[in-house]
Amino acid sequence: MNPDPGKLALVLAGGGARAAYQVGLLRSLARHFPELKFPILTGVSAGAINAAHLANSREPFPEAVRELTALWERITIDQVFRTDLPALALTMARWAVRLVSGGVNLSPPARGFVNTAPLRRFLERALGSTDGSLPGIGENIRHGRLDAIGLTTTNYTNGESNTWIQTAKPVKWERPGRHSVTARISVDHIMASCALPLFFPAARIGHDWHGDGGVRLTAPLSPALHLGARRVIAVSTQYSGRRHAGALSQTPHDYPAPATIIGLLLDSVFLDMLDYDALNIDRVNALLEAHPNPLETGFHPVKLLVIRPSRDLGVIANEFEPELPRTFRFVTRGLGTRETRRADMLATLMFQPGYIRKLISLGELDGDHRRDEIAAFLAPELVTKP
Repeated sequence: MNPDPGKLALVLAGGGARAAYQVGLLRSLARHFPELKFPILTGVSAGAINAAHLANSREPFPEAVRELTALWERITIDQVFRTDLPALALTMARWAVRLVSGGVNLSPPARGFVNTAPLRRFLERALGSTDGSLPGIGENIRHGRLDAIGLTTTNYTNGESNTWIQTAKPVKWERPGRHSVTARISVDHIMASCALPLFFPAARIGHDWHGDGGVRLTAPLSPALHLGARRVIAVSTQYSGRRHAGALSQTPHDYPAPATIIGLLLDSVFLDMLDYDALNIDRVNALLEAHPNPLETGFHPVKLLVIRPSRDLGVIANEFEPELPRTFRFVTRGLGTRETRRADMLATLMFQPGYIRKLISLGELDGDHRRDEIAAFLAPELVTKP
C-alpha cells in the first residue's frame, strides 16, 4: 500500500490491427520526451505485442519505439494468418465436419477460423528470439531499466483471467476470476493474449489453453496498479467521440449483418471495460480527495491519463477494405462487411500496410496535439524537448 509515488505505468489495450495507433502515439512521446521511461508495462491482446517489444528492447525509449514502428510497418495480413485459398478452405471444411458430425472426430479438429503460425514466426524474428524466449526482459529488469511487465490471457480451462508477470520483486494478487502468475514472459504469452476468440487458435501455456486476455479482464488497469503504479497512461483504440447522435434510430434499418454483431462483441472484449475501470478510478480519487484523512482508508490516489483516437478507426478501415487479399475479402464480405457502417471487425483484422501507416500517423498526430496535456501529466520529472 506504499508504492513509489513516481512510478509510471503504460497500459496498452487490445484491438487487433488497431494497436498500430498506439505505435504512432509512442512515436510522438519518444520525440517530445526522449528521456521518458516506463518502469511498468502491461498489455492485452495486440497491446501485448507492443508492451512485450518495449520490455524486451535493450535500447533507449526512442530507439525502442523506432524498432516497434519498423515491426508494424512491415507487417502484412499474410504474416499474421494464412489467407490463401487452400488454408481457408481446409479450415472451413473442418468446421463443417465438426458441426454435422455430432462431435465424432472424423478429421483433425479446427482450432480457429485461421492459421496463425505465420504470426508466431513473425514475432520470433521481430523480437530476436529463436526459441520463443525473451531474454531482454530479464536483462532490463536486472539492470533497473524495467520494474515489471504484465500480459493478460484468458484461461479456457477454468475461465479465469491470468496476468503473467515478470518482475524483480515478488508480486501476487488474487481477485474473483482473476489473479497473477509469475512467469518468464515468452512468445507463447503474446500469442495467447492475441488469440481472438474463435478467430485465432488458443495457445498452450503449461497444461492449459489460453486465449485473448480481454475476454475476462474486468479491470484492465488493475495489473498496473497491483504492480505499484501511481501514474498510468492508458492508450485505448476506441474512438473518443460518439458515432451516432440520439439513443434510438428515427428510421427503420435492416437486420444487422454478422459483421456488425461480431464487431460489437470484439469491442466489448477490447475496449468497454477500460472505460468502466477508468470511471472507477475517477470515483475513488474523488472520494479520497473529499476524505478528511485519506491515509486512514488504506488507498492512495492514482493519476490517470487515457488517450484515444480522434477519428473512428473502423471508418478508416472501410477505406482499405478493397486491399484485403481476394480470398479473405470474399469471406469477410460474406459476413456482411459491406452491409454495415460499423467496421470494427475489419478494423481488428486489417493488417494491411496502408491502414497500418494511416493509424500510426493518426496516433502521432494525436500525441502532438496533446503534447502540453501529456507534459503536465508527466511534470515535474520531465522537461519537454524544444
